[in-house]
Amino acid sequence: MMDKERRASIFCKNGVNYVLPFILVTSCFALWGFANDITHPMVKAFSKIFRMSVTDGALIQVAFYGGYFVMAFPAALFIRKYSYKAGILLGLGLYAIGAFLFYPAMLIGNYYPFLFAYFILTCGLSFLETSSNPYILSMGPEETATRRLNLAQAFNPIGSLLGMYVAMNFIQNRLNPMSTVERGQLSDIEFEAVKDADLQVLVTPYLAIGVVILVIFVLFGALKMPKAGEEGDSFKVLLTLKRIFSVPHYREGVVAQFFYVGAQIMCWTFIIQYGTHLFMSQGAGEQEAEVLSQRYNIVAMVLFCVSRFICTFALRYISPGLLLRTLAVAGAFLAIGVISFQSVFGLYCLVGISACMSLMFPTIYGIALSGLGEDAKFGAAGLIMAILGGSVLPPFQARIIDLGTFLGMPAVNASFILPLLCFVVVAVYGHRTCHRMRH
Repeated sequence: MMDKERRASIFCKNGVNYVLPFILVTSCFALWGFANDITHPMVKAFSKIFRMSVTDGALIQVAFYGGYFVMAFPAALFIRKYSYKAGILLGLGLYAIGAFLFYPAMLIGNYYPFLFAYFILTCGLSFLETSSNPYILSMGPEETATRRLNLAQAFNPIGSLLGMYVAMNFIQNRLNPMSTVERGQLSDIEFEAVKDADLQVLVTPYLAIGVVILVIFVLFGALKMPKAGEEGDSFKVLLTLKRIFSVPHYREGVVAQFFYVGAQIMCWTFIIQYGTHLFMSQGAGEQEAEVLSQRYNIVAMVLFCVSRFICTFALRYISPGLLLRTLAVAGAFLAIGVISFQSVFGLYCLVGISACMSLMFPTIYGIALSGLGEDAKFGAAGLIMAILGGSVLPPFQARIIDLGTFLGMPAVNASFILPLLCFVVVAVYGHRTCHRMRH
């Protein structure tokens, strides 16, 4: 009886039951998971289609996570003035528009319109995340907020797995099997024909998800959602910023989130390059190596998903700070294995990192916003802006990979020094959180 009451209390606040709103908003977590993980393999795909370097292909991540950065604070101001529901609806609308922009980008046949489409799409994701995360935190007692957010975030990998599956089976497997070298030897007319055919393959899943998002937009708009303590009052931005950034665990949380997201995007984006280099060195063809690498990426996401549920359960018995520190230290050791092993064991270590990353984002988020009260609505924007780490850091790793060799080893191995450093930063934040809790 007590267990049932405890579970119910997670979603009850001031006599209001938030179970149904929790389920509805949690469904949005899968939507940005899909967008994120259909995008990571596109760095390699666009590099091949347009005959570009890895560094140029990584501009996709710059545009993708740049949208999060640019729109985070406008999204926070919008939901403060209106509501979480309005923020989610605007986010869904921009998401759909960005997906549909892939069609004119395909007709133009140039790389840069695709970057614009990604930017608009992720402006929508920024609204979705800025609205959904603090909304989930508000759907019950503050002492269970981190557990509630971790539970919601546990469903994010379902969308991620679907995104990876679609990328592998409906894009990577259907692109022209010509290798990068063979494409470089094509005449201009032959290259344009192959490029146009590949772009048609690539665009189709984005148009399909745009239709799905429109349907969800209509359904969400028709549902009545509780206010969850929202206020439309005016407030002074600079004073609010000064107040929240004066809180050490929030300020440090923004920094930790920047490096965590950078590590996550680097590990999930460049697993394709890492695996392709490994399998081609063992005699596989380029497309075969890419598809096989994506299968390992899917295994990594399954591990990420399973680990999220396990770690969410573990939070009932250990503190968020201790869990965060433990996961970050384990991730750092596995990153050393990724760098050191020039065999399939390095790829196993890279897959294993996903288990360590599973609960970092929501745990940092929950720790950083704890005790901020109404300021959590605006503070959430700073944490979403920290997703900029996924835009800033991957191009540096791509530049290292483009070198071919670095520090006397394959550059793709050496490039994982960057995620290693990121995990060290996250481990320090977890350690400092533990120290603060003891004192």
